[in-house]
Amino acid sequence: MDTIFALASAPGKAGVSVIRVSGPAALAAGKVLCGDVPKPRVAALRKLVGAEGAVLDEALVLVFDAGKSFTGESVVEFQVHGGTAVISAVLDRLAGLDGLRHAEAGEFTRRALENGKLDLTQVEALADLIDAETESQRKQAVEVLSGALGALVDSWRRDIIRAASLLEATIDFADEEVPVDVSDEVRGLVSNVHDQIAAQLSGLTAAERVRTGFEVAIVGSPNVGKSTLLNFLAGRDAAITSEVAGTTRDVIEVRMDIGGFAVTLIDTAGLRDTSDVVEALGVDRAKMRADRADVRVHLLEPGGAPVLAVRQNDIVLTGKADMSGETDGVSGLTGYGVSGFLDTLKGILQDLSAGAGVASRVRHRQVLEKGKDHLQAALVLLDDGPDLYDVASEEIRVAARSMSALLGYVDVEHLLDEIFSSFCVGK
Repeated sequence: MDTIFALASAPGKAGVSVIRVSGPAALAAGKVLCGDVPKPRVAALRKLVGAEGAVLDEALVLVFDAGKSFTGESVVEFQVHGGTAVISAVLDRLAGLDGLRHAEAGEFTRRALENGKLDLTQVEALADLIDAETESQRKQAVEVLSGALGALVDSWRRDIIRAASLLEATIDFADEEVPVDVSDEVRGLVSNVHDQIAAQLSGLTAAERVRTGFEVAIVGSPNVGKSTLLNFLAGRDAAITSEVAGTTRDVIEVRMDIGGFAVTLIDTAGLRDTSDVVEALGVDRAKMRADRADVRVHLLEPGGAPVLAVRQNDIVLTGKADMSGETDGVSGLTGYGVSGFLDTLKGILQDLSAGAGVASRVRHRQVLEKGKDHLQAALVLLDDGPDLYDVASEEIRVAARSMSALLGYVDVEHLLDEIFSSFCVGK
């Protein structure tokens, strides 16, 4: 492999910036820049020199042996002062060395996958950890990055490979005088994995919502305080407010952290019959987004009723409580009742996420559903007796290949460019 290098920390001015070099020529490159490199995993100060011997910077240098680094290759990291001129000078010096080139987006992580340091689920979790905005997203990403999903899938893979092997051994010895009946063990292995996959799929929607964020729509008749409440929660004037009914015509979204959960708070047009063509379009959009939302907050006029059917997990409140004096209401103008509303919403979000598993992506769902379907087919074939053991074995083997694909072992080459392109160059 080529030896690659890149800025591994965020671009721009900083107190310290990290430049990473990975590959077979990493140690040689380190020696060119600083004369001698420290022992592996022992940080030491070194002067970095340019091609003509001038000092570029004084940096903290770290060395990682092949097999003990993030990429699995020999790695040298330079922790330099984070001025743009310093960074450019060091990167230019590395670019001038034979056998070194700038890393492509995500190339360090891709090498970690190819060298067996991470499986594909951990690669995805690393991207999620970098993108995490809330505590729940961080916890979820750390759990998968630690190998929780990979270990679970690998255990399934081992069990169903054993099941297929037992069946094939029975087929091979079918002509012997005392063939071995392994059907009970095979059925137990396949059923157990099938049920575990089903359980993981049942919690996947909740896990995906934790990763991507919940949608909470504020709905109600015109001029009940929806936009004012949104602005109060956002801490800024995200939506135009006025006393004129029908001011909000389009869907307005604000991304927030509520109780450690990522939430997209949606302000919608007031729901009413109208002859105004533009307002009618807004009402249609409001109904569509409200139908898709995980939680709807119904704001009412005093003594009014919800304009949409109230679903489980919805919240019903009286709006403009500063004017009406409703004790169970909320006011986006004064903040009255907002704390209690947020506590209620946090509880609902916790309940919605309670069943979340470790699988959290559309790709995970597709692969797990495929594997589950093939295992179900195998169970049906097992009930039909030994004559169909060869077909049942193939169904189990296809399920095993699905598990391998989930971990990135087979049949995922077409996904890799898309996955790694989401990483920055230094990752």
